[in-house]
Amino acid sequence: MVTLSAVSLFTGGGGIDLGLEAAGFELLAAVERDVAARATLTRNRPSWPLVERHDVFDFADSVLPSELGIKRGELDLLAGGPPCQPFSKAAQWRGEGRLGTQDDRASCIDAMVRVAERLRPKLLLVENVPGFVRRASSGVSRLGERLDDVRRRTGTRYHLHATVLRAEDYGVPQLRRRSFVVGVRDDIRRAFEWPGVRAGQNHLRAGDALFGLRVDDRPVASGRWAALLPTIPPGENYMFHTPGGGGEPLFGARTRFWSFLLKLDPGRPAWTLPATPGPATGPFHWQSRPLAIEEMARLQTFPTSWMFEGSRAARVRQVGNAAPPLLVEHVGRTLARLLGATPPAQLIHAIERRVRLPSPPPLRPVPSEFLGRCGDHPVHGGTGRGPHPRATAVG
Repeated sequence: MVTLSAVSLFTGGGGIDLGLEAAGFELLAAVERDVAARATLTRNRPSWPLVERHDVFDFADSVLPSELGIKRGELDLLAGGPPCQPFSKAAQWRGEGRLGTQDDRASCIDAMVRVAERLRPKLLLVENVPGFVRRASSGVSRLGERLDDVRRRTGTRYHLHATVLRAEDYGVPQLRRRSFVVGVRDDIRRAFEWPGVRAGQNHLRAGDALFGLRVDDRPVASGRWAALLPTIPPGENYMFHTPGGGGEPLFGARTRFWSFLLKLDPGRPAWTLPATPGPATGPFHWQSRPLAIEEMARLQTFPTSWMFEGSRAARVRQVGNAAPPLLVEHVGRTLARLLGATPPAQLIHAIERRVRLPSPPPLRPVPSEFLGRCGDHPVHGGTGRGPHPRATAVG
């Protein structure tokens, strides 16, 4: 098997890199500035060359092909997942709402393009949230503009291909949408295709990933609403306790975020894992507790041997921000074929479908402390009638 070369930017907890490694790529350099994430990479892959210039902007201004042991134009792949906040749904509800590429953090795209100009890789791979390719002020538009500047300066052209993939369609036991942008240097003659989805496939379920998984420390639910979790069925959220939901009328319908008191169902794919959840933000385990780090990592298809470093908040952030290694493995295999290489015969990060799934515990009655909330509650007015994102003036 031909070994392909890759450089990783914004490496984080290693999700993209594990997927590319499984597809046959060898890492020449990894750039990551977060202390906890760097500790995670060092612990799990000491052989990965984690560069000392851990800030991507410093790396972009100084990296030379020779220090990576290659000539300009020889690198097979430059990959990374730049910070997603400017393009995420959550950004629409904060002060930076709808800034998109005008958000300062979007300058990470520019840094990635500067690295590309210095190295001239055969392929580029950018992974991000769906808004990176879908919003009016999208990341892919800025990426295309910066690459056009590179073409005018150097004559090197990249053809961009962008899409949004559903992780569950590729064997990830989680409902997760991620955008991918592939830049193909114009001397690569093979036609590019996104990885195909098997028709009629059964999605992997949360129970497939978590059943029998060893967990060292099971967290305990905390906060004002923790005692309500055992009263909500698996696969449902606070809406169970709204009129017509089947439980007690404790809340108004559609008046809270979908993830409020959201629980996993072992018989269905997990809901999307967040990077910075609050105490009432799901998905919670069907045992009515927060997910352990090992469980979150497995739902993302990290190997069971992969250990995250840092505080719990830092580890949750690394897992929640990561690209599922299995999803990237599928994309990486298509990139390997595009370069004329043959990827490994078997998927490395695939999770086995189980015959038997765990049984959730029975529901408990609503504690008396919440029964005083029973009654009529305001209902969300519908599309366009709820709270609006806060826009921030620019310029």
